[in-house]
Amino acid sequence: MTTAPTSDIDLFADDVLVDPYPTYAALRELGAVVHLPRNDVYALTRYGAIRDALADWESFSSATIGFNPMVNEALAGTSLRSDPPEHTTLRATLSENLTPRALRGLGVQIEAKADALVAELAARGGFEAIDDLARAFPLEIVADLIGFTGEVKENMMRWGQAAMEVIGPMNQRTQENFPIAGELYGWCSTVTAADLAEGSIGRGIFDAETRGAIPAGSAGHIIHQYLGAGVDTTIASIGNIVALFGRHPEQFELVRQDASLIPAAFNEVLRYWAPVHAWGRRATRDVEVDGVVIPEGAQVAILFGSGNRDPRHYETADVFDVTRNPVDHLSFGYGPHGCAGQGLARLEAHAVIRALATHVGSFELGDEVREPSNITRSIHSLPVRAVVPA
Repeated sequence: MTTAPTSDIDLFADDVLVDPYPTYAALRELGAVVHLPRNDVYALTRYGAIRDALADWESFSSATIGFNPMVNEALAGTSLRSDPPEHTTLRATLSENLTPRALRGLGVQIEAKADALVAELAARGGFEAIDDLARAFPLEIVADLIGFTGEVKENMMRWGQAAMEVIGPMNQRTQENFPIAGELYGWCSTVTAADLAEGSIGRGIFDAETRGAIPAGSAGHIIHQYLGAGVDTTIASIGNIVALFGRHPEQFELVRQDASLIPAAFNEVLRYWAPVHAWGRRATRDVEVDGVVIPEGAQVAILFGSGNRDPRHYETADVFDVTRNPVDHLSFGYGPHGCAGQGLARLEAHAVIRALATHVGSFELGDEVREPSNITRSIHSLPVRAVVPA
């Protein structure tokens, strides 16, 4: 066994956050584990190492998913920042209304809303893919699902973005977003069932707390996770769908001609452009990974996007191919902490892809603008001219 190779790369530098893939390739060549002193982390870069670590919660604890102590303290009591058995109890309530059976009826509504929105945007001829679609659609879905109304509904996007941003190191982005994330933390610590719409999932979470299915005081933490972890990542994924279809018209045409490719196309979008840049774990012991020891207590950075482009696992890993169907991509995580909301995310994304394939013949993309963000890699703005099918 040897010590990990070292790199002076700053994982959270602006240029790396905007386009991390050259950095990922360089880190993968150094090893499955690379020590990054500038960030004080051990980065997991290759598919096999990442998947194994995600499955091994006893060695790689979620006690420090964030890269600064303040956010880890703020997230105490959530399923994001807990390990079994506490995590198992909290996740059961979080997931109760996100199972395929529970979402079955919602799917019809989501399909109808996506179809109506995309039809309207396509009829305009031109639209802003991020504001008009990627942000507008999931915000409406999640607001209705959880029962957000009024001021909370209006603040969903800024709260959700800030909640992800502050998971990064204590850089300027994190510091600027802590007050905004604090608004969300504050609201979640005082929210009651009466603050949420009747019949909503949010009300159901409070019902679970009342009957003792989850610890007293944890309902607000679970609602925080719906908003904090689910909104910004879905916005990123839908924006990526439009951008990749516009960049690869031959791939979009394959989907237009064969609707059965829709699930595979979304899997490939998630693999090719992972919506989450890095996620934290803490080594609970000296852990050997590919002949290298990660020391006990070390902060670990899980690089989902790097694993998804690992040529050791995927042939032609840098090629966007909707026929690939990478069902084992890492963007939803893996193991006990695999994304609880992935069923909802798939419903939303599949509905958007189906609507685009129905109402748009091709895209002409304007200038794609990305802004550096600590955790979520997304497009900030993307004007689009949609050509309606003949």
